[in-house]
Amino acid sequence: MVTPEITARVEQALALIRPYLVNDGGNLVLERITDDLVVHVRLEGACGTCPFSTMTMRNGVKESVMRSVPEIQDVIAIEATADC
Repeated sequence: MVTPEITARVEQALALIRPYLVNDGGNLVLERITDDLVVHVRLEGACGTCPFSTMTMRNGVKESVMRSVPEIQDVIAIEATADC
């Protein structure tokens, strides 16, 4: 079950990685956390089209979130919308 505390901890973990993404012309947005504790993020800007975005997700975003919030089962990127 997703609690406000879990959401806040996920947001804090994302805030730790966000400056690195912004520095490279990208960003990420927490879209939702499902009831089975899967975090869905949307990569924006340069991060949404970068050929290394899979590596960024696995080695940066996912690792940061799962280390900070061990209850989280997975972190996945959802496709960006046309207005990103």
